[in-house]
Amino acid sequence: MAGLSIQGVTLSIIIGMMLAIIYSLRILVLLERRIARIDINIARMTRKIAREELQIEAEEKRIESMIRKRK
Repeated sequence: MAGLSIQGVTLSIIIGMMLAIIYSLRILVLLERRIARIDINIARMTRKIAREELQIEAEEKRIESMIRKRK
């Protein structure tokens, strides 16, 4: 017989499929981590923008009250 038997070929296919699944899971875990970091950064930016918005609103109120006092 030349090469692998049917059992050897089947075993090779199964091992190859398992390695492909493991590699795919590794990629999925890496992508999930990256997405989690993106979510954290979006949350930080949102908090910063909200804080700045509150500061702008407070400054607008202060300016409006100064204008009303002058009139």
